[in-house]
Amino acid sequence: MNRNVIIVIVLVVLVLLTAVQAIQLSALKSSISTGKVAVGSVPVQSSGASIPSNIQDLPSMVGGC
Repeated sequence: MNRNVIIVIVLVVLVLLTAVQAIQLSALKSSISTGKVAVGSVPVQSSGASIPSNIQDLPSMVGGC
C-alpha cells in the first residue's frame, strides 16, 4: 500500500472516533443538565460533621514546600 493511503485511513478513523466522542459528550452534558446523572457516590454530610483527617491540613499544604 502507498504510504499516503495509510495516512488517510488513519486520519479518517481518528475523525470518526472524534465524532463519536463528541456525540457521547453532548449526550452526557444533556443528561447532567436534566438531572438524570448522579455525580459521586459519597453521601452529603450534615454541617456539624467532622472533616476527615486526611484533608484537615489541606490549606497548609497548598503552595509547594
